[in-house]
Amino acid sequence: MKKAANCEYCANYSYDDEYECYVCEVNLDEDEMARFLTGNFAQCPYFSMGDEYKIVRKQM
Repeated sequence: MKKAANCEYCANYSYDDEYECYVCEVNLDEDEMARFLTGNFAQCPYFSMGDEYKIVRKQM
């Protein structure tokens, strides 16, 4: 079962200071990268919900 993609919430989508934009940190193959760049990447198998407070909950 593939997960839906919303890059803004993905843990693999982060800001790159060198390029001054957000990038996907997953090593995509050529076809996946083409879909990502054109915005047709609706079903991302690498999507991982970015939970900023997960570490804090473990510390409590």
